[in-house]
Amino acid sequence: MPRILVIEDEPDIQTLLRFNLEREGHAVVVASSGEDGLHELRRQPFDLVLLDLMLPDRDGLEICKVMRAKETLATIPIIMVTAKGDESDVVIGLSLGADDYVTKPFRVKELMARIKARLQRTRDGAADAERKRIQVRGLVIDPVRHRVAVDEVAVPVTLTEFRLLHFLASHAGVAYGRYDLLDNVGGDGDAVTDRTVDVHIRNLRGKIKPYDDLIETVRGIGYRFSETASS
Repeated sequence: MPRILVIEDEPDIQTLLRFNLEREGHAVVVASSGEDGLHELRRQPFDLVLLDLMLPDRDGLEICKVMRAKETLATIPIIMVTAKGDESDVVIGLSLGADDYVTKPFRVKELMARIKARLQRTRDGAADAERKRIQVRGLVIDPVRHRVAVDEVAVPVTLTEFRLLHFLASHAGVAYGRYDLLDNVGGDGDAVTDRTVDVHIRNLRGKIKPYDDLIETVRGIGYRFSETASS
């Protein structure tokens, strides 16, 4: 039974989310503040977090940063649920490590579909035949442990970042457009804007330094991973 943490301070939305998530067969824990949410994350494992941006103490962006900075929490998928819908807010959320973004008022069926798709991709990832250990220079991408290491030091990456890096590295030398990448590592249910892939690539390059040059920009097309990669 997938375990989902809902960090949301509005009682009506808490009730709505709990009811629908439990009806879908999920185990649900609700936290009414950012601090309570972090306490639950330290106390027990979760398969996904629904995170409101506007919280009474520590806002959702700060919670996202804390999760992505801690290795034990860094790979938990985060779907932000918020009233802020401007593209700039989407970009900020993605740049801090959110995997998806839903604006209020949301349609329950759409949100449930996004959650189902995100959890399914997590399950499928473990069994994907392509997901094999890749090493190039001091960069190691280990799909079994879902771990990225730079010079033997683990680097916290989000699920979407990991999938993007592993996909590019698995097809070294092949240039992919932004929407081709979204189709392969995201799909229906992801928050998609023209800048989504650029944000994830920028995040990845910052995290895998000094090997950030392995992710090459192909002018007029998109991105590719250096052909020097070997498994």
